[in-house]
Amino acid sequence: MLDFTGTKFRFYAFVSMLLLVFVHGYNLQNTYLQPFSSVEEPLNLTTFTEYFLANGLFRFRIPMLFIISGYLYAMHDSKPWKQRMGKRLRTLGLPYLIWSAVGMLITLIWQYFPFTMQFLQQAQLDQMGDNRPYWEMTWQQLLERWTLAPIAFQLWFIRVLLIYNAIYPFLRWVTQKGALIWFLIIGFFWLVTANVYFLEGEGLLFFSLGIWLQKRNNWIEEKPKWILMPAVWIVFITTALVKTFLAFKLSSAAASSFWILSVLHKTTVFTGLIAVWYGLDAVVKWFKQQPWLVWMSGFSFIIYALHNPLVNYLMRMSTQFTQSFAYHRLFNFLVVPTIVILLCIAIGAIFRAILPKWYSITTGDRGLQ
Repeated sequence: MLDFTGTKFRFYAFVSMLLLVFVHGYNLQNTYLQPFSSVEEPLNLTTFTEYFLANGLFRFRIPMLFIISGYLYAMHDSKPWKQRMGKRLRTLGLPYLIWSAVGMLITLIWQYFPFTMQFLQQAQLDQMGDNRPYWEMTWQQLLERWTLAPIAFQLWFIRVLLIYNAIYPFLRWVTQKGALIWFLIIGFFWLVTANVYFLEGEGLLFFSLGIWLQKRNNWIEEKPKWILMPAVWIVFITTALVKTFLAFKLSSAAASSFWILSVLHKTTVFTGLIAVWYGLDAVVKWFKQQPWLVWMSGFSFIIYALHNPLVNYLMRMSTQFTQSFAYHRLFNFLVVPTIVILLCIAIGAIFRAILPKWYSITTGDRGLQ
């Protein structure tokens, strides 16, 4: 892989983690964002800006991470599948369990104090819909939350990625032997936001795309001449704007709303991927020349693993203390995720300096330099 492409991978992985914190810091009334989510609030500066960013411009980040993951995994086909899976269980499966437990521990501490417990009740983060204190749950219920439904819900990415690694031999074969049919099938699943157990449409499409790009070994490093970047940027930003505006106007009960918002969302994501990958090389080169930013990017995994449920709990707390101020929700949307990012980096730096061996175990050997 060319050195600059490797730098782009590191840069966009870091940027994707930063944007992830802001998406999870979205604080409008309906905080569960789907591609077809509408907004049952008045259109104003706060609601428009948050939706435009969190469910518009920033939504390329997860597909970008899946493409990078698929590409990098496909680079090591010379190693036996059994050996690779053993490593992935250590570098993905073990961190998944560790950080799920950390999220539960953070939640348990907040549950212990009545003052902080109120913010947990407001956040309603339990994926199984039961927000009682953990000491009121059975061991089976706690085990389910640790392994299948983490309070740190962003860990779904690791779980799904581990499954894609397990079925990689099939994905490699189908993307090489039947790429057109395969991408038509999973592209449809992506369009309709279909999930079959842990094989959700978006991840399967873009992980497969990463494999396909690695085997072609050209498009990832050099932009095809037929891609007109000004047009891509215009479509990317315009569809995000139109989708945001329509999210306030369309009824969530209408079937047509699902299709209109979904198509606009997918268009925004796809053009966003092309725009940022091929159109920001100057920014990537600047990033490479900033030692402090390169150093911070080494904590991408810590930011990913630790930011939630913290950002949700702190967002509720901050909202209560600032609700008398104008634009307090927009202020919190911008400030609280920034504070959480800096806190995660600080914790990661201290952790890595004091306990490097444990840091390596909990991050799957990521960010050691």
